[in-house]
Amino acid sequence: MRVVIEKPPEDGEEELIVRVNQLSERVLELLRVIQAEDEKLMCYHEDGSLSVLCPSSVFYFESVDNRVYAYEKAEVSELKQKLYELEQRFAGTDFIRISKSMILNLAKVERFVPSFSGRFEAILQNGEKVVISRQYVPAVKKRLGL
Repeated sequence: MRVVIEKPPEDGEEELIVRVNQLSERVLELLRVIQAEDEKLMCYHEDGSLSVLCPSSVFYFESVDNRVYAYEKAEVSELKQKLYELEQRFAGTDFIRISKSMILNLAKVERFVPSFSGRFEAILQNGEKVVISRQYVPAVKKRLGL
């Protein structure tokens, strides 16, 4: 496969052109990753303020008491989406379900450590540990190519 990268003119818009004979699953996955980079999430804070969140800065999403939170390196923000909606929205990207209440960003994982009862722990880049439930371990291993 030949890759061509060109810089657009000063006032030109960036564009991605994909020329393929057959749209493979790998090409579709790459397109989903590229599209997810442009995604933005609206976050709600305790003081009533709103902010825009870039998904690539999220370490994980977690559902607690019927509320969904996005955890970044040093900040936690509430989202109005449901966890299953985020799972669908970011399908095919670095985000993967690791328990009934959590979706993990694999790009923020430093290492995986086997735990008790078939579970795994993911050690994140910020030093935090999250548990990967036993029923989700096979999907994580498959995503990692293990």
